[in-house]
Amino acid sequence: MMKYTAVLEKPVTSRKAPMPEPLLREALGAALRAFRADKGITLRELAEASRVSPGYLSELERGRKEVSSELLASVCHALGTTVSDVLIEAAGSMAVRSAEADLARVARV
Repeated sequence: MMKYTAVLEKPVTSRKAPMPEPLLREALGAALRAFRADKGITLRELAEASRVSPGYLSELERGRKEVSSELLASVCHALGTTVSDVLIEAAGSMAVRSAEADLARVARV
């Protein structure tokens, strides 16, 4: 009985690197931006109402900065919404992104 061995130049990979899980700061930023857009107010108006600099709010909305609970409460109050509503929106978007990544992985298999 003869045995054959194949030599590959590159390893065979059946899966691509998994997509990173979405960050909470990014999801919170997107949720804050959506709530602000729904209210039809500018970043500058929200900054004045929440007593946060426009630059810092911009960083929050882009997911570049972590938000403290006190600052989040101040921004939510200025938006006329609750912290829990913003957190639920952020968690929902994270869940959707995670589910999309899972579906994409299953479709590749």
